[in-house]
Amino acid sequence: MKTIPYILIAMRLIMAPIILLSACLRGEESRFLILGLMYFGLFTDIFDGIIARKVGVSSEKLRRLDSQTDLIFWLSLGFASYFLNPDLIKEKWKGILLIFIMEALCYVVSLCKFGKETCTHAFISKMWGLSLLIAFTYLIGFQQAGWAFSLTVILGLVSHIDVILIILLLPKWQYDVPSAYHAWKIRGGKKHKKSIFFN
Repeated sequence: MKTIPYILIAMRLIMAPIILLSACLRGEESRFLILGLMYFGLFTDIFDGIIARKVGVSSEKLRRLDSQTDLIFWLSLGFASYFLNPDLIKEKWKGILLIFIMEALCYVVSLCKFGKETCTHAFISKMWGLSLLIAFTYLIGFQQAGWAFSLTVILGLVSHIDVILIILLLPKWQYDVPSAYHAWKIRGGKKHKKSIFFN
């Protein structure tokens, strides 16, 4: 049981190049395969943290590995979306660029302050992850952007601002901080009790 969280993370990491290669080599034929891998990847992301807490193996190493795997996994879906819908992605380049800038800013702020990448797993970031799921479903499955894309850009901006505030408020590096409000409480000396359901 203690190896299951690592196996789930590894599966998500392995899926990233499969998604990219499928989009590059098979094109339109790969759409349903990529969607299936995306939803299965979300399943592994939900349960790796829950299982890790239940079996007592949740640690800084595991959570950092989970965060970086998430980044690689979602980036693979982003590039796959471009390979399948280049004109549509080019049309939405401003929103995409904004998200990339905010993501980079989170890393820069965290590295400058703590010497480590961010690993907050904040609540709004999870909501953003769900919006990414919807947006990629539209992009890959239906070749559309529409409201789903707009929603994910808005939530992406809000979630990254929240992460930056968390980093700035925390007195020392910490993983699994649900929001800037919790970081403010930690700064005030109150301990944050992590929920078993907080993946």
